[in-house]
Amino acid sequence: MDKQEELKIIEDMQAVVMQMKLDDIEENPDSEFDMFECQCCGGEKPLAGSVVYDGIRICNDCVLLAETGFALGKIKSINDLMQNMEDRKLEEQCKFIKQDEIEHNN
Repeated sequence: MDKQEELKIIEDMQAVVMQMKLDDIEENPDSEFDMFECQCCGGEKPLAGSVVYDGIRICNDCVLLAETGFALGKIKSINDLMQNMEDRKLEEQCKFIKQDEIEHNN
């Protein structure tokens, strides 16, 4: 697969995943503001556009990474993505803990 094909796949996936989010918002406007902790990146993300893979709910941003990874043959399962995202998830958890300490000390 050449770079041109990879870019086309990435662009197609961006459009598909964005449409999933827009469809969720159209179907349930509150989903844009209902938040959950993404089990992949650890971020506090809107429910809109999130997907459950093998019992694991991931945010729209991670869905884009997953679907692009699947399409490009870079990952085989959602667990592959989760392993690759461990550092990012840890960073998010540390940010949350620091923010929580700041709020409790004021």
